[in-house]
Amino acid sequence: MSYLNLGIVAHVDAGKTSLTERLLHHAGVLDRPGTVDGGDTTTDTLALERERGITIRASVASFPAGNVTVNVVDTPGHPDFIAEVDRSLAVLDGAVLVLSAVEGVQAQTLVLMRALQRLRLPVIVFVNKIDRSGARPHAVADAVARRLSPDVLPVQRVHAAGTPGARVEPLPDDGLHDWLAGESRRGSAHPVLFGSAATGAGLPELAAALGTYLPVVAAGAGSGTEEQSAVVFAIDRQGGTKRTFVRLRSGALRVRDRVDLGHGRAERITAVRVAHRGALESRDTAAAGQIAVVQGLATARVGDVLGRVLPGDERASQFPPPSYETVVDVAPGDRGRLYAALTELAEQDPLIRVRRRDEEITVSLYGEVQREVLAAVLQREHGVEPRFGEVRTARQDRIVGTGHALEVKKQDGNEFLATIGLRVEPAPPGSGVTFELACERGSMPPAFFDAVEDTVRRELARGPLRWPVPDARVVMTHSGYAPRQSHMHQKFNKAMSSTGADFRGLTPRVLAAAVRRAGTVVCEPVHRFVIEAPDDVVGPVTSLVGRLGGVPFESGAAGVGVAVVRGELPAASVAALQRDLPGLTHGEGVCQTEHDRFEPVRQVARA
Repeated sequence: MSYLNLGIVAHVDAGKTSLTERLLHHAGVLDRPGTVDGGDTTTDTLALERERGITIRASVASFPAGNVTVNVVDTPGHPDFIAEVDRSLAVLDGAVLVLSAVEGVQAQTLVLMRALQRLRLPVIVFVNKIDRSGARPHAVADAVARRLSPDVLPVQRVHAAGTPGARVEPLPDDGLHDWLAGESRRGSAHPVLFGSAATGAGLPELAAALGTYLPVVAAGAGSGTEEQSAVVFAIDRQGGTKRTFVRLRSGALRVRDRVDLGHGRAERITAVRVAHRGALESRDTAAAGQIAVVQGLATARVGDVLGRVLPGDERASQFPPPSYETVVDVAPGDRGRLYAALTELAEQDPLIRVRRRDEEITVSLYGEVQREVLAAVLQREHGVEPRFGEVRTARQDRIVGTGHALEVKKQDGNEFLATIGLRVEPAPPGSGVTFELACERGSMPPAFFDAVEDTVRRELARGPLRWPVPDARVVMTHSGYAPRQSHMHQKFNKAMSSTGADFRGLTPRVLAAAVRRAGTVVCEPVHRFVIEAPDDVVGPVTSLVGRLGGVPFESGAAGVGVAVVRGELPAASVAALQRDLPGLTHGEGVCQTEHDRFEPVRQVARA
């Protein structure tokens, strides 16, 4: 048996969840396909997903296609959940990119195709909804060639498009079939197929095409004596039990195996399940090439590698950071529960970053829809009623100079039995936080140095002044402690002896003073953008970008009568651009944006 780990990706409402249901039905896994409107789809497992009719979290289903077992990872389509899409794509063998034959290429379609190309994944393009009124399947295929990739080739023609009787017919091969199959498996060309998830037209042809145009992996290929290596790409909880979704790249995972998660973490697997015919079946072993759901890994996080790190594994933990954040609050007595719930959700999604300063709790976001979903999840799954503030641009503090601060135990009002000196220096963007010692490590117990380092990293992540400091070089210059002691003939007296709490309590104060003396500049996220619009409105479009504080630095033709403008824009202006662009371009403008970097805040009117 061979395996194909497949992603089905699409713009919102293009029909990807319905397509998955129809494929499961065609393979005999489902007696009837579920519907989004009916709320009974296989892959949308969250009650919220069923109610809203959108996919929020990646999920896995499985069906046979000939001698290939296809594991389908049904990924979100809304832009607010692009991080969920990115980390799922990183563990796949290939993808089906779904477009609507009515709406055609959408902004999110461009984002998804760019992600697929960046990962060099083989892609089949499927033009759905050929039965819908207004369907233009072949015009959409032409738009795919113009706007997504010139390396596409339709392998079917559509008859009676836009009617309930729409059907597909294969085009004569003319010797191209074998060539296209080989090029497609290498990701160098992309076949275009047509059909309707609603009527089932074209679905048998699509199912047969999966094993032809996309690469498959033999079960357990090369796993005999190889070290185990598996990438964690999703985490959820079911009935209070943590489930870790992994893609096995080599070796095998077995019940009772003790696996290395990196950073000194090792845990034992208590259960293994493998996707099979639409369900998760308990197994003793999962082999290379498979997707498995394992239990027992209490500290696992998305992006972890179980066992040996292989080339390409780092893709599962590389995500564009969210550009927005919001303050969340509850009734005073529930703040502890709220913080615990958000911490658990951050474990499932590494891009839900939680900061707590005194009584204020802040979470990072990709947009308004994600905020609405987070509120519903907190209410339903954790029993808290959150109150969210307005979504604002996420900012950072960047160190610009060198600052030093020192507090000595029992001097100048230092109530802690600890001496700490810290020097803070700038670090290149993206380099992270480094912690070094300029004092003798043997000058006090290692646990006290660890307490200082851990607290420094926590404080910089939540913001020693106001905003997080993601990049810095921190050097501990002075240390001192009160040795373990007590009054005569009495037990240990912590009022006379230093404890870890002394160092954890004093470090934030010393660090904040050092950061203030170093000086900081507040930075905001900057996005790259690509706008496609009629070529007669390029001037007004570039003027709009300029008024919003952006810089258009390239323009050119994207096809007949269509121009493309590329540039950069402060993230705070993205909503205004997306709001004003349709009116400026007669509804024909399409804009995609992507986080690029953080830069000092620009004072720009963004009305």
